[in-house]
Amino acid sequence: MFGRPGWFAAALLVPSAFSAIAAGPAKPDFGPNVLIFSPSMPASTMQRQIDDVYRTQQHNEFGSERNALIFLPGAYKLDIPIGFYTEVLGLGASPDDVRIAGNVHSDAALPNNNATTTFWRAAEGFSITPAGGTMQWAVSQAAPFRRMHIRGDIVLHQHSGWASGGWMSDDLIDGNVGSGPQQQWISRNTEWGSWSGSNWNMVFVGVPQPPVGDWPAPPYTKVGETPIVREKPFLEVDASGNYSVRVPSLRTRSVGITWHSGTTPGRSIPLRRFYIARPDVDSAATLNAHLSKGENLLFTPGIYKLTEPLRVLHPNTVVLGLGYATLQPINGTAAMTTADVDGIIVAGLLFDAGQKLSPVLLEVGPDGSKARHLQNPISLHDIFFRVGGAGVGRAEVNLKINSSDTIIDHTWIWRADHGSGIGWLSNTSANGLIVNGDNVTAYGLFVEHHQQFQVLWNGNHGRTYFYQSEIPYDPPDQASYLSAPGTNGWASYKVSNDVTSHEAWGLGVYSVFLHPGVTLTRAIEVPTNPDVKFNHMITVALGDLGEISHVINDAGEATSIHPRVTPKVAKYP
Repeated sequence: MFGRPGWFAAALLVPSAFSAIAAGPAKPDFGPNVLIFSPSMPASTMQRQIDDVYRTQQHNEFGSERNALIFLPGAYKLDIPIGFYTEVLGLGASPDDVRIAGNVHSDAALPNNNATTTFWRAAEGFSITPAGGTMQWAVSQAAPFRRMHIRGDIVLHQHSGWASGGWMSDDLIDGNVGSGPQQQWISRNTEWGSWSGSNWNMVFVGVPQPPVGDWPAPPYTKVGETPIVREKPFLEVDASGNYSVRVPSLRTRSVGITWHSGTTPGRSIPLRRFYIARPDVDSAATLNAHLSKGENLLFTPGIYKLTEPLRVLHPNTVVLGLGYATLQPINGTAAMTTADVDGIIVAGLLFDAGQKLSPVLLEVGPDGSKARHLQNPISLHDIFFRVGGAGVGRAEVNLKINSSDTIIDHTWIWRADHGSGIGWLSNTSANGLIVNGDNVTAYGLFVEHHQQFQVLWNGNHGRTYFYQSEIPYDPPDQASYLSAPGTNGWASYKVSNDVTSHEAWGLGVYSVFLHPGVTLTRAIEVPTNPDVKFNHMITVALGDLGEISHVINDAGEATSIHPRVTPKVAKYP
């Protein structure tokens, strides 16, 4: 039933190099929201604990619970459903050190196999031999899939139901990736046997075997090499039971996965050099005290209500969250700011706006930052933002990047369009992302529903690989949604007029207007300059109201109502 049973039985009988873990150092105290599993535990006990977490998280879209399920190296036979705010992690140096036979799956959160709200869940760092040969990963935004080895096939939907975007990186899929009706997807530095399917916007960066075909039919955007990136840091444990955080090396012009040799090149930071934060223990003051001493932070799952910003001051500080650890400012401040120094890494966190208006939720470098960080850039991995949904939230800007050379490696910046505390005058948010630094690179940029520019790019030499955006649903009328005389609405992606160099690949901008008489003049606005280059753009109007009149500047036709069309522009200028 579970595939390759002989291999699994043999794995249980052979003494593991990791059997010493049981007699090694004491396990860290990650608090009650982290479950640590080992091969020595009875499978029935593990399954019961996994099922208990899923029972809470299956439909818990805006709940306060947060969970991480951690697997020590070894072999397991389990069924692992992954619900909201749940991260499943393998702690081996290689994904093949944690071997799960059975099912690991993300299921559609809505009826009729609809996965368009299947958010906030993650799988990272293990291998899976899926029952029946195919793993189901039906997800939309904020659902990273990293350092995974699928010993079979994977589908990115549930029984051909809707799904709305996702991310995979540093993965090896032995068989086929079936994207089905997925509306958009980015795959970075991932390898597979084959890929099938397409919809609106599929982007492949640093993928050695991209699917056959070229944009726009099918809508495949292929970039042969990833120009610069470091993979997300990850928790690992060695054969003696010592925990550390692996910080992958910076790579340039890379293709494929990092762990062909068994481990990911990089450096390991012993866990003793991290302060392990707990939501029931820590405050902004205690966390800032540890940061000021140059300590790294590991956030255990939960919601951290912050009375002041967390200040990341020292070079090479690693701030890593487990289980969708959530930072929420409650006094109208930022949730986190960083200095303009080398090598800061922020990963695995959800920034959730509070009721009092914050000028910014995360600010990377202060205004006016001038330093260069090309050899050791600041990087952001799997950082997510939310304004409203779980309650009233307000922010002027969600993410502001002032430091040059910063790398964004997957983000979803969301002003909620459903849930609690939503409305044009309730969950207010002007901009999702503002980039002021030069040479900033973004992979997997998902930005939705903000009330002015979703993205405002002021720095030079910026690059974006994959962009997905829905403009706000809820402008009550056109008068409330004008960026300039004669310009309806605010472009989703705006490059400032004084920018001389910028490039982007694979952009999709969509509208769902809820009120009549509201339109958007341009999905993308850029200066007309031969060094400002956009590649592969599509606009789509969903629903019966309004339109997007142009794709980029005055190029591209309207998403007219009768019939609806999906305008495409291959290159601009």
